[in-house]
Amino acid sequence: MSDTPRVSIVIPHLNQPEFLDACLASLPVTGEADTPTYEVLVIDNGSTVLPHDVVAAYPQVRLLSEGEAGPGPARNKGVAEAQGEFIAFTDADCVIDPGWLASIAAYFDTHPDSHAIGGDVYILRGDPERATSLEAYEGIYAFRTRMYIEKMDFTATNNMAVRAGTMAKVGVFGGKEIAEDRDWGQRAAAMGYPVRWIEDMVIYHPARATFAELCKKWDRHTSHDYVSIHAKSGGQLRWLLRTIAIAVSPMVEIPRVLSAQRISGLRERALAFWVLIKIRLYRAKIMLKMAFSKETAERMSGRWNA
Repeated sequence: MSDTPRVSIVIPHLNQPEFLDACLASLPVTGEADTPTYEVLVIDNGSTVLPHDVVAAYPQVRLLSEGEAGPGPARNKGVAEAQGEFIAFTDADCVIDPGWLASIAAYFDTHPDSHAIGGDVYILRGDPERATSLEAYEGIYAFRTRMYIEKMDFTATNNMAVRAGTMAKVGVFGGKEIAEDRDWGQRAAAMGYPVRWIEDMVIYHPARATFAELCKKWDRHTSHDYVSIHAKSGGQLRWLLRTIAIAVSPMVEIPRVLSAQRISGLRERALAFWVLIKIRLYRAKIMLKMAFSKETAERMSGRWNA
């Protein structure tokens, strides 16, 4: 690897050593055709046991630590140490597509006016031929990054890359009290540095193993939405109306479930719809709790790697 890598890959980590090992193992071997030179910065964010043994197996990887809890502060630590021309972000529980790094470097090289990019996220299945209910559901509803980019001006930070110079101009990620990926992307767009969608920039992410894990994810995301909506005029009324909309929304989603291309067959569509009903009702319930208890929202915001 050259002394100055073209791409710095920043990976926050918290108590996921097996996932981290799979993530690092999926990175291309340095020197392969079209693969840019790269470094990897794993930033541990308070694990019970630091993943020294995992990282030691990969010579291009450095292990750092960040004491402030949250994926945003962990990524900021990596950015501060990064040496690359481009900074790419993924998560410890992701698996990297073989062409991921090459697609990042090639796009930036051929689009000199681009500043930040995001790509697609596919759900990994334990059995490719038979999806679990959560795999079917998340195959439709998890990581809709193209919609995030084109309609909401941000991308998920498990598959994002930015020019180092642009990162310095936009500034650091926020803490765990906000949706740091959405906040950063929308700040960048407001400054004239919108995130662009890159179809062949692909990573893979496992579905949640249990419904409880999916609930934890929505605890955090819902708490972030609570903060954002209550900062606006009429926030309490907006929140209550949103709660009602979430509760009745599964019926509106039937056409999406029936036409989704990332799942197939009646069985998978029925499973996806069943989980959709359960999670939307769960979200409505916790939203109702948050409407009358700010403490509930604050407690749920701390679950960053759920």
